[in-house]
Amino acid sequence: MNYISIIKNSQLFSGIESNDIQSLIGCLSAKEKKFDKNEVIFHQGEAIDYMGLVLSGCVHIVKEDFWGNRTILSDITPSQMFGESFACANKQDLTVSAIAVEATTVLFLDIKRILTTCSSTCLFHAHLIRNLISVLAGKNLMLTGKIEHITKRSTQEKLLSYLSAESIKAGSAMFEIPFNRQQLAEYLAVDRSAMSIELSRLQKEGFLTYHKNIFHLKEHFTN
Repeated sequence: MNYISIIKNSQLFSGIESNDIQSLIGCLSAKEKKFDKNEVIFHQGEAIDYMGLVLSGCVHIVKEDFWGNRTILSDITPSQMFGESFACANKQDLTVSAIAVEATTVLFLDIKRILTTCSSTCLFHAHLIRNLISVLAGKNLMLTGKIEHITKRSTQEKLLSYLSAESIKAGSAMFEIPFNRQQLAEYLAVDRSAMSIELSRLQKEGFLTYHKNIFHLKEHFTN
């Protein structure tokens, strides 16, 4: 399958034409690999010098503690990247794992090839580096947003903070989130049962409605 359109839509290759991407992919010695559902792509504790770009499927970045309790840090979908921060960190051991949520295809890119101008002196290398810096800055802002959610005191406050942010991002009171109930609980670092109770209470009191992963916030609610 030709994934050029997916690659072109990624922030890393923003502003680079399809024909030039073909040449650049060769210059970067990119490698495509397929993963089965629940297969680990990166293991917590290992060091990496390459990053991944999702071509199809979905990847969760997760953190596990000593007892195996899992927290989902982010949801990576086609055209998005993962592992770039650790790849740039000079063999820094991963503090997270990357897991395929479903059958997933990933394009792996050697970070040294991105940061070092090749012998052919590709015209787009400087552009690629600028895009990478933009990606890293965006990820930092995204993590700042998550910290805002999970530092709320109660499960209800965490839920409302997250759902409000998703509504604003979608530009609509009705929106779809990328998590099922267990994944949402892991992302917000809350107990799934307690979270389900809070969701039911909020729906019963008319603050929101939901069906599976589609939510509709009611405008009359103020936190």
